[in-house]
Amino acid sequence: MYMLEVRDLEVYYERFHALAGVELYAERGKIVSLLGANGSGKSTLLKTISGILKPASGSIYFDEKRIDNLPPHDIVNLGIGLVPEGRKIFSALTVRENLLLGSYTPRARKVRNETLENIFHIFPALEKRSLHKGSDLSGGEQQMLAIGRALMSQPRFIIFDEISLGLSPLVIKELYKTVRLINQEGMTVVLVEQDVKRSLKVADFAYILQEGRISLKGTPRDFTEEMVKKAYFGV
Repeated sequence: MYMLEVRDLEVYYERFHALAGVELYAERGKIVSLLGANGSGKSTLLKTISGILKPASGSIYFDEKRIDNLPPHDIVNLGIGLVPEGRKIFSALTVRENLLLGSYTPRARKVRNETLENIFHIFPALEKRSLHKGSDLSGGEQQMLAIGRALMSQPRFIIFDEISLGLSPLVIKELYKTVRLINQEGMTVVLVEQDVKRSLKVADFAYILQEGRISLKGTPRDFTEEMVKKAYFGV
């Protein structure tokens, strides 16, 4: 059963055709990778799923409920979490304050203390630095904080946007372990990445975007290197 269904999506920035007939499906409990170079349309698709952008046509369903007409806060409250590209933490606030901001929806506020405890279990480094400002953290710790903040909203479905950007291989390896753990606990995951090999290695299904269109989709084990290069670069 699909948890997320993106059907025939058309999105414009004024006259620029950013997404053309995009379809993407995420099966419940699976990891789906969305790959593409800069300018391929990945961020536009995420903004549309999140309710920041409205499509010109097409539809988006989450748990069989149409959401492309909903504001972002309602979409979060339904159970969709986003770890944004560049982390977007509040550098002047403490780690604890950043995390608590993630539990602003009514559903999440009811269990914020239990959720916070669980996040500190997943990321012990955040508990140790809970009173430190976001600006005091390393890049890897800031990414942990961004993930923790998204988890505070009590999502059932989570999107990671460029989780490995600007981080060392060792930190990336640990973060991917966390992604697997979150998925094993029942969370449906969409990984939006430029790191093709690492993303395909953990995915159950994958899509590649090129110039606003899906250029390749399928089970990663069925992809050849040549297929991926052609879909990714168009050569």
